[in-house]
Amino acid sequence: MKKMFFFLIALSSISSSIRSQAPASWSSADMYHAIRKLQVLGSVLYVAAHPDDENTRLITWLSKDRMLRTGYLSLTRGDGGQNLIGEEQGIELGLIRTQELLAARRVDGGEQFFTRAYDFGYSKNPEETFNKWDKEKILADVVWVIRKFQPDVIINRFPVSGEGGHGHHTASGILANEAFAAAADPNRFPEQLQFVKVWQAKRVLWNTFNFGGNNTTREDQFKVDVGGYNPLLGKSYGEIAAESRSQHKSQGFGVPATRGESLEYFKASKGDQPSNDLMDGVDLSWSRIPGGEAVATAIDKLVSNFDLLHPEKTVEGLVKLDQMMSNLPDGYWKTQKKKEVQELIVQCSGLFMDITTTEQFAVQTDSLRFNFAFNNRLGSSISLEKITMDQFDSSFARKLEKNRNYNFSKTLYIPAGKPITQPYWLERKMKEGYFDVTNQLLIGQPNVNTAFNAFIQLNIYGEGYVIARPVRYKFTDPVKGELYQPLVVVPPVLLEPDNTTKISRNNNQFEGTLSLTGKKKGSRLF
Repeated sequence: MKKMFFFLIALSSISSSIRSQAPASWSSADMYHAIRKLQVLGSVLYVAAHPDDENTRLITWLSKDRMLRTGYLSLTRGDGGQNLIGEEQGIELGLIRTQELLAARRVDGGEQFFTRAYDFGYSKNPEETFNKWDKEKILADVVWVIRKFQPDVIINRFPVSGEGGHGHHTASGILANEAFAAAADPNRFPEQLQFVKVWQAKRVLWNTFNFGGNNTTREDQFKVDVGGYNPLLGKSYGEIAAESRSQHKSQGFGVPATRGESLEYFKASKGDQPSNDLMDGVDLSWSRIPGGEAVATAIDKLVSNFDLLHPEKTVEGLVKLDQMMSNLPDGYWKTQKKKEVQELIVQCSGLFMDITTTEQFAVQTDSLRFNFAFNNRLGSSISLEKITMDQFDSSFARKLEKNRNYNFSKTLYIPAGKPITQPYWLERKMKEGYFDVTNQLLIGQPNVNTAFNAFIQLNIYGEGYVIARPVRYKFTDPVKGELYQPLVVVPPVLLEPDNTTKISRNNNQFEGTLSLTGKKKGSRLF
């Protein structure tokens, strides 16, 4: 009952706070930007306590201008914040703010991570915070994210000295500083090392600030101007950052766009202070991988020859680049850049792939019709060879002709054992100050797992690729047009409590209403 209640909250927050994204379709400017980014092998992790603590101007600049892999680690999901758009509080609000952060990252180009920490509201000092959170568990989570993401530089929003004005804020700085050393120590959290390797970042920087009547910036601190204009994107970084910041709708954080110079200041907390560049001492080129120089030369050629009106001319070169990368020694950057290249191959080819349903609920022990749509819009040499999705496994050997639709449908049975869609951090009863997540591989993950993924095997210019795409619910709204939302798995019967607020004193009983809904087609409850 309780688990289903949280599932319904999650479904409501996912559906109402954001619209699931339509199949990715990049412009030529997006493709060109992504090809240039292939040359940059560097990453930065920004760390703070809550959704909306992050510096979206800096994240935008790091991602869009410096083309670094950029992440934001929010220790909590913002469960203790305000809510200006609804009545949800606590865990329910955390679900909404999770989606707001993901929407912000889609705008500014960052990636999102969390720890298991619960936002229990205002805290006077970090000692109080750590007493509730279980400091060692949350430190382990920060170390885990660092070891997985492998940031060259870590940036804190808040210092360890308390100027952040909130125990959670100060705690985030303390944990990031301690994790800097712990992530590189094989004796710290050794259980993680079956999945990841130890990692030593170059430095930890405190991104000093001037807000709330507290100016911690100094002219002798290292500073960068993040207020530039990107002609490929058609926007200043301040404009993009404002759009990102304005995704925090529950907090009423809509802000105006800014243009012109915007200085950010930094002070080293761990490691050395940069003198010329935030990434001083970090090799951002392919030289950091043995044999990578030839890959860099090939990327330069792709950049020089890119045709904005005919991006499909780049596909064959990208396929060859992918094969070159396959011959490099295995490692973090090889894996990351091959993912980027393979997505570029799909985008530059203009290949449309859409796997959808016309129903939002996949009901256990019921059937559901899945619709598959393909269009090779620019005519690259592509054949569809196989699709695998749960019980569906079918071979095709079908050449996809230029700008010809290839559509088909398949009805599948949803077994009783198919996991229902619910936030993984709510599957178990939470502890006092943190969510009880025991699966190491889920820790840090921002969102609910996709209910269904289709694995599409393609032959592109003679090479085989397996491309994963989520299955979505697609519908047409008479006002908004074609829309996508998540496809979710539910049990045959749902129990839903009413959404009115009830107050119970001293655990006294109170009356409420429960709605019983049969989701299986043709089913009768009574």
